[in-house]
Amino acid sequence: MSVGIFDSGLGGLTVWQAVTERLPDLPVSYYGDNANAPYGVRTAEDVHRLTKRAVEDMWDRGTDLVILACNTASAAALRRMQEDGVPEGKRVLGVFVPLIEALTERQWGDNSPPREVAVKQVALFATPATVASRAFQRELAFRAIGVDVEAQACGGVVDAIEDGDMILAEALVRSHVDALTRKMPTPDAAILGCTHYPLVQEAFQKALGENVKVFSQADIVAESLADYLSRKPEMGADGSGEMLTTGDPDQVSARATQFLRRGLTFTAA
Repeated sequence: MSVGIFDSGLGGLTVWQAVTERLPDLPVSYYGDNANAPYGVRTAEDVHRLTKRAVEDMWDRGTDLVILACNTASAAALRRMQEDGVPEGKRVLGVFVPLIEALTERQWGDNSPPREVAVKQVALFATPATVASRAFQRELAFRAIGVDVEAQACGGVVDAIEDGDMILAEALVRSHVDALTRKMPTPDAAILGCTHYPLVQEAFQKALGENVKVFSQADIVAESLADYLSRKPEMGADGSGEMLTTGDPDQVSARATQFLRRGLTFTAA
């Protein structure tokens, strides 16, 4: 069993790091479509086409289970790819569902009817494409009733993080939180619906206040994957992980090293 983490850029490295720390014996590859990043400003059709091409490339390279760490890809492409059919022995999963399960305090795979949950007002921070898709609200409606979601499209944050400009990124976070809280003054919880956002999670928490519980994806997805694999003992670890990019490997390696503050070397996909 080999696992691949896919993202349009570097954001999914937060998930890759959490998974490799939680499951150190599991071979985990990373595939960044850096040549076409960011996805958050692309059309749903374009995101589906690019995601499908990258995931099929990962399958061809021997990856069995691909996690779409890109929320935009999860929102625009996952359901369609699953409905179109996945090759035998292969899997593709997204990052929304584990997050919603954590928010609604459901066990993985709990398909019981939607019910009332503790949280009533949820702030969603995500890319413009993810917000436009309404995928989060759709998935939440399968599991919970009576939850009001206020979504804020966080333009510019991903670009600032990818450029390494954390001062600008944190200033944009404060601006986006301010815009959201004008519409929803007292959210119970906040969803960071982009895998770049754990890197500015402290800025979100500070701007929202200590009474708002902030849900971030990396650790939740890693725990969900560990649970998933524990119930599928036939999926033993095999293969080895590799770091792949559609962009310039030297440039992406340098930016990824800065991004996670650890040495990472990418090769061309």
